[in-house]
Amino acid sequence: MPRARSQQVSLSDTPYYHCISRCVRRAFLCGEDSVTGKSFEHRRGWIEARILFLAEIFSIDICAYAVMSNHLHIVI
Repeated sequence: MPRARSQQVSLSDTPYYHCISRCVRRAFLCGEDSVTGKSFEHRRGWIEARILFLAEIFSIDICAYAVMSNHLHIVI
């Protein structure tokens, strides 16, 4: 059963959270796939814009983020 964010997150105990999201099955988030030669670099701008858009909607401060070829890191 879902729990409220106020019961899951304690900003007084841990003010920063490091979140990671990975692609599966050799999928590429952005960058160039060395096997097929396809470039997915155009997605990097989309992902950065989406991160900042969602942070604004959910009232979360983004401290840092890194969009890698098959995963991303966000410190919130």
